[in-house]
Amino acid sequence: MTAKPYLIGHYEPVADEITASGLTVEGALPPELNGRLVRNGHNPKPGVTPAHWFKGSGMVHGIRLRDGRAEWYRNRWVRTPALDGAPYMTERGPDLTASTAGTHVIEHAGRLLALCEANFPFELTRDLDTVGAYDFRGKLRSAMTAHPKADPVTGDLHFFGSSPFPPYLIYYVADAGGEITHSAEIPGATASLKHDFAITARHVVFVEGTVTFAPGEHSGIPYGWDDEQPARIGVMPRGRADLIRWFPVEPGNMLHAANAYEDARGRIVVEGPTVDREGFRLSWNWWVGAPGRGSEPVSRSRTRRWVIDPAAGTVDERTVDDLAVEFPTVNDAFLGAEHRYQYAVSFPDENGFGGYGVVKYDRATGGRRVREVGDARLPSEAVFVPAAGSAGEDDGYLLTVVSDLKQDASRLLVLNAADLGRVAAVHLPRRVTAGIHGSWIPDET
Repeated sequence: MTAKPYLIGHYEPVADEITASGLTVEGALPPELNGRLVRNGHNPKPGVTPAHWFKGSGMVHGIRLRDGRAEWYRNRWVRTPALDGAPYMTERGPDLTASTAGTHVIEHAGRLLALCEANFPFELTRDLDTVGAYDFRGKLRSAMTAHPKADPVTGDLHFFGSSPFPPYLIYYVADAGGEITHSAEIPGATASLKHDFAITARHVVFVEGTVTFAPGEHSGIPYGWDDEQPARIGVMPRGRADLIRWFPVEPGNMLHAANAYEDARGRIVVEGPTVDREGFRLSWNWWVGAPGRGSEPVSRSRTRRWVIDPAAGTVDERTVDDLAVEFPTVNDAFLGAEHRYQYAVSFPDENGFGGYGVVKYDRATGGRRVREVGDARLPSEAVFVPAAGSAGEDDGYLLTVVSDLKQDASRLLVLNAADLGRVAAVHLPRRVTAGIHGSWIPDET
């Protein structure tokens, strides 16, 4: 039997949990990097072959930096019922604790949370051990998105729960202390897949693409492309679900939003990598391990921009870059505000054009810079960390874990966010499995 592509190459799971201290550093780590880079991904236990990449159990990898030293690396499975084979569906309905917990990991109000959009979050300790499912003291009544948004001004955490069954979409706000202060069912939402969303200073933006609930899909992830599902963007004034407006857009599917903001004319600008029907098919065939797929994924995900004019009731949309990218990030201080720079990871496209690298976009000039990471090397999502006393939007560092198949090893690469030049590299004690999302958690949190 041919191995699934998400179990080989960069995606081959590691078989155990380790802890290593006193890591080797090349170059000089900036002294302000005091904290932990924590990254999540799918890593099924030995002998387990999930039917879909997203069904693999979650494993978090952490790297502790302090005072110019790399103090430790450790990796831990998130110990949820699903890790030991518990089913998501039971006789009483869905078990929101039966999570892979393998998509993202964030910190809010002193809690470290491993996330998967179909379930409750799971709380972890500072050393990445599992505490258990967390439901915001009983106020979370649905699954929680893997892409919550922390308002840099108020400290509030905005998030949603999405379901293929009514209610299709529930929106939540938790204050800076971690208490849910607002929740509302969103009228007009459908069973369309909603993986990510965006916030602006005054609005919440939901994106419904052409991928929706597909009960005939047997991979364990019941979604598929459906030409009958209209693509739309929902714009909601914060706290006013009754005032949401849905704007039709061209067919497509956006997994990750780079950012959104209101421009000087009151229009709402949203940006993120998007796939068409063929692009979704290419990704889905890799995710489910369809026959004939190679060990490395290819992408047809192009950066797209929507400019929504609520006064005129119109949407201007266009592809702003043709490089195949995913995992867009920004300086989080600009979340919900107009930003100049954004970052992403580049992938080879279906024609073999391009390769793996870290990308920086300058939205003011339309330029892009790509730092290729080298043959048989794959970078993780680039996480922005501001420099001490930073004065400019790109005054800081990008942290990315680069796995190297030829060396069977990984390094944490610290790049200058201004020019993508290398600042330092930390040698990790093992090859880190390619994953999905993560966070920098400074010591002061």
